[in-house]
Amino acid sequence: MDLTSVEQVRLVPWAEGDSWLLRRTNSPEMTEHLGGPESEEKLADRHRRYLEVSAGCMYRVTLADGGETVGSIGYWEREWRGGTVWETGWCVLPEFQGRGLAAQAARALVEVVRRAGGHPTLHAFPGVGHAASNGVCRKAGFTLLGQADFEYPKGNWIRSNDWCVDVA
Repeated sequence: MDLTSVEQVRLVPWAEGDSWLLRRTNSPEMTEHLGGPESEEKLADRHRRYLEVSAGCMYRVTLADGGETVGSIGYWEREWRGGTVWETGWCVLPEFQGRGLAAQAARALVEVVRRAGGHPTLHAFPGVGHAASNGVCRKAGFTLLGQADFEYPKGNWIRSNDWCVDVA
């Protein structure tokens, strides 16, 4: 069942058969800003976590006019600066990049999070050098709050921008 549609995309809850999408996006190019590709074991663990998210949800992003999968997006809890916030992250397959689909998915996700309730803010933490993801944040209505350092994955430090949108 589709939860929401904004312009050209729909968000479809992550399902058992969606592990192929993780493998498809596990290339050096697609994981350049995330510490590089993961092992099969780590991909299987990620897939299980996506299926079992207890606070938040992962989605497959599809085209509204045909259902073709273009990427993924989701939200989950993160402890941040003395409180709990929602965090989001996304990925768009190479052949669909540059069409504004990630920004549309992010706007759709903001509406999903608003309806779900819970924490008052949704944050995204793209690397400062990741122009495309920072552009998605800007186009999706997030506000740049500053920079922060994150360890992701373990042993890999990333200087990130902290983008935020009010979802209360």
